[in-house]
Amino acid sequence: MVNNTQTVKKSGVNYFMQGFQLIKQPGLRSFVFIPLMINLVLFAGAMYLAVGQLTQLFDWMNGQLPDYLSWLHFFLWPLAVLTMLVVMSFIFSSVMNWLAAPFNGLLAEKVEQHLTGKNLNTGTSIDMIKDLPRVLGREWTKLKYYLPRALLFLLLFWVPVIGQTAAPVLWFLFTAWMMAIQYCDYPFDNHKVSFADMKFALKNTKGSSYSFGASVTLFSMIPVVNFIVMPVAICGATSMWVDKYREAYKNPMIAPD
Repeated sequence: MVNNTQTVKKSGVNYFMQGFQLIKQPGLRSFVFIPLMINLVLFAGAMYLAVGQLTQLFDWMNGQLPDYLSWLHFFLWPLAVLTMLVVMSFIFSSVMNWLAAPFNGLLAEKVEQHLTGKNLNTGTSIDMIKDLPRVLGREWTKLKYYLPRALLFLLLFWVPVIGQTAAPVLWFLFTAWMMAIQYCDYPFDNHKVSFADMKFALKNTKGSSYSFGASVTLFSMIPVVNFIVMPVAICGATSMWVDKYREAYKNPMIAPD
């Protein structure tokens, strides 16, 4: 296990904001485009179906309401659409992490090449396809780490007074930590660094990890903007990997069997 990570005085917020600049680089835009378009197409299709169902619900509700309450339609409709946007954005963030996992790893690889000027030994496209089960297995490892802890924190919301007071803060901190794990994992995994060693490295730089994850969390709450949070976070996390962790892992990338 490596514990001699290089110290770079740059906050996680700085790395996340750097991601906005990196996604615009000519050599990286094409690798951002594919997962972004998958996200947009799926989200647009789901929104189309959801709005159709919502329209039917409001048509039925209007038929049940007396005339003097007809104004409720104009108040509840935008509220319902906004709520649906926020909820679906969070759901799609989770779904897209699975669907776009291979593309996310490739984006992290290209960002690292852009920042270091060094090619990474990732093999051919066939090698990437062969490596797909391992990549999805890594996503499953993150999910197994997340679910029991998420349930524990959610239970705090049901604890009177102390639990309900502390739960929102603890939930935000936990979400920030998970966002750091989710997106920093791509450059770590590209170098075949184990999940346990990746967590150890992030814990050694808690300030950067939490501030980076908090930035991702806050921007993920903004509808429409959250469409680009995923590639921005991957670019920022890879920049953080290059500055803080890369030198601690000297072994070159190993092509999958």
